[in-house]
Formats: sequence, structure tokens, C-alpha cells
Amino acid sequence: CVRHLADWGANVIRIEPPKTGEDEVGRRDGFDFQNLHRNKRAIQLNLKSEEGRAAFMKLVEKADVIVENMRSAVKGRLGIAYDDVRKVNPKIVYGSISGFGQSGPYGKRAGVDQIVQGMGGLMSITGLPGQGPVRVGVAIADLTAGNLLALAIMMALFDRTRTGVGKWVHTSLLESIIFMLDF
Repeated sequence: CVRHLADWGANVIRIEPPKTGEDEVGRRDGFDFQNLHRNKRAIQLNLKSEEGRAAFMKLVEKADVIVENMRSAVKGRLGIAYDDVRKVNPKIVYGSISGFGQSGPYGKRAGVDQIVQGMGGLMSITGLPGQGPVRVGVAIADLTAGNLLALAIMMALFDRTRTGVGKWVHTSLLESIIFMLDF
């Protein structure tokens, strides 16, 4: 989602947690990291601290969009959920991707692509006869959810030009797989 926005010219600031003492140079120099985070700037903020949250809210004051992929309860605990940030900036468009949605029986669970490929039914139509199901070779749920959220954010930004008010748009990995299986 954010890679699309960055590629289309958005001024993206990626919020990263403080370093844990591990050497992250190899990870940052890797092709996957460079591809995923191209055209973005990054800052480190500890959102668990008062200072980190205050710095985040200072960014929120002038931001157009926030995109997050935390478990549903985490952003509430940190005080950076949609209801928290819209008090600071009512025009904010807040985009969320989760594994299984923002509510419901699995809403608090983390999700990964391969699991939702199975749960969503995609793996029931992959593989060869006589073999078990096989996951798709790319992170199809991650990619599709990102595409859908980028589209939802653009629609929310367009709607904001009419209403002057932001909104919360969200999707999940599971929803993206179900969307892909419409036929």
C-alpha cells in the first residue's frame, strides 16, 4: 500500500521502532527491504513512550494519511488509533491492514500470508492432483490487501475534497483472499 503511495509521489515517513542493539545493516541493504521501502524516509520513534507518542502526534497534525498494520488492540494500547488521531487532525485518512479484520473472533490475532491463503480457500484450488494444497509462490494476500488499501485511501482522499473530513479505511489479509476468489 505505502509503496504505491510513495511511488505515486506521496511524501512518506516510515515510523520505525528504536533499534534493539542488533545489526540491521544487512537487512536494510537487502533487495527485499530496498524494494519495499523505496521512495520513503524513516525515523525511529518509541510509540510506547510519552515522548515518542508526542512526536508522532506532532506529525499527525500536518499529515494527510496514516497507514498501519498492527493487531487491532495494539494501536489502542499505544494511543494512536483512529479515534485518537482524528482528535488532533479531523482531516486524517487512517488506513489499516490486519490479518483478520479490526473486530470479530480473530480480530486480535496476528496474521500471515500463508495462513490466510489456507483459511480463505485459495489453497483449495492450488497444487497438483494427488498432492496436498500448495501456497501461491508470492505473498498474494499481502500484495492484494496493499493494493485494496491504496485504492481505499485514494477514494477517502477524494471524498475528503467534498466533505472536508477524513475517515478510517481498512482491509485484512483474509478479506483480500476472499476478494480474489470471487469466481
